[in-house]
Amino acid sequence: MAQEKEAIGAMEWKIKMAGGSSESLAPTKARGYPGIAWLALKGLVVGLVMKVWNFLKKAWDMGHNEPRKVIHCLKVGVALTVVSLFYAMRPLYKDVGGNAIWAVMTVVVVFENTVGATLSKSINRIFGTFLAGFLAIGIHCIADLSGKDVEHFITGFSIFLLASAATFSRFIPSVKARFDYGAMIFILTFSLISVSGYRVDQLFDLAKHRMSTIIIGTSLCIVITMIICPIWAGEELYMLITRNMDTLANSLDGCVADYFNNSGGFAGDKESDNKLLGYKCVLGSKATEESMANFAIWEPAHGRFNFRHPWKQYLKIGALMRDCAYCIEALNGCVSSENEVSELTKTHISNTAIKVSSDSSMVIKELARTMKTMKKSSAIDLLVGEMSNSVLKLQEDLKSLPKLFINPQQLLQEPESPGNDNKTKAEAAAVALMDIIPLVTLTSLLVEIVARIEGMVSAVQELGKLAEFKAAGDRKANQNQTTNKVIPDQSALQRV
Repeated sequence: MAQEKEAIGAMEWKIKMAGGSSESLAPTKARGYPGIAWLALKGLVVGLVMKVWNFLKKAWDMGHNEPRKVIHCLKVGVALTVVSLFYAMRPLYKDVGGNAIWAVMTVVVVFENTVGATLSKSINRIFGTFLAGFLAIGIHCIADLSGKDVEHFITGFSIFLLASAATFSRFIPSVKARFDYGAMIFILTFSLISVSGYRVDQLFDLAKHRMSTIIIGTSLCIVITMIICPIWAGEELYMLITRNMDTLANSLDGCVADYFNNSGGFAGDKESDNKLLGYKCVLGSKATEESMANFAIWEPAHGRFNFRHPWKQYLKIGALMRDCAYCIEALNGCVSSENEVSELTKTHISNTAIKVSSDSSMVIKELARTMKTMKKSSAIDLLVGEMSNSVLKLQEDLKSLPKLFINPQQLLQEPESPGNDNKTKAEAAAVALMDIIPLVTLTSLLVEIVARIEGMVSAVQELGKLAEFKAAGDRKANQNQTTNKVIPDQSALQRV
């Protein structure tokens, strides 16, 4: 056996060269393993360093592009530093005792990016803790006076009843939107106090210390978030809606222009592609809008926004914008459709369709300008009238296409002529019908977009009344009075 092992260990591979010579390849010896291990370790360390470097680079870019996130981090650091003084300074520590940790926990939990979110969590935490504390102490007193036999039954039944009711309230949409965090704090505080087993006098001391630390923590968060570079949820919602309006207008112009210009004017241009597909930002902003509107309700008056500013109206405008964006998405599907339309047919309605999209985008941009300036627009009625007139002209152009496209069955009713049969006529009619369907789809989508834009106009005008927008300047009003534009009947827009 030893000789066989030596023979196997002595084996070597030989490669015969072209000239007849051979070269032997000896097996790798054990002394080469440390070198391989060193190379593997070196590659691992270099890869780890590169990953850390890429992470730091991305973090730097994010902080450079969005400095408000860096400011928020600094504000949280300032709040925690101030709260830590309750441990560092002995007089403050004696006043609040070991419960000073609750102030630190409060800062970590309730400090949010916007003022509204911080106020919402702070108020929910205070009232949830207060209500749960008073109820728990009251029930504990009743159970203590009832005797040892029923004390645990009263405590257990109260926990079951109130915890179940508070949990059920979290499923109610109105409660979940504004008081979900408060209901959770109520359940947590009530359960902890009920099962703590302290005497009544100890509970009062514990409640006093914890409530004082929670009030200190929440007050500190509110003061810092409102004084140091405040980020208002209402202002963020306002900027999001106006920005989405401009994006929607650019997408509408881009889709219609790209449909009638298949030479690739938008392809390859990244900025143009972003404008063309900007409507997707509108479709994905529902959750953000609802969250910002719920937080904005908690905020005090700031800037141009009063205390009872109609933030819910912004949600209505956002919903109407998404309805319009869905139509633009269908319109974008027509651009990439495989059904090709003849250039002659396209040319027949191209100018009118582009005019409709241009007038529609002008109306949307005027609405955005109205919301940005918070002034009633005197030109909006004129722009809506021009948009409606363009739609009517588009419908007339569609009806003025050759009769072959409008009613292909008439070909089948004509008498047969030499060299043509009904089958050939039917095939020609089918081809003509397939040629007109994309144009009818495009026209119906543009008409639907115009109708939904009119709904946006009504919603913005209602916002102007509720928020008391200022009146427009006299110059624009006079310009509007001197223009004699006839606004068509709105019922005519429903006819294609």
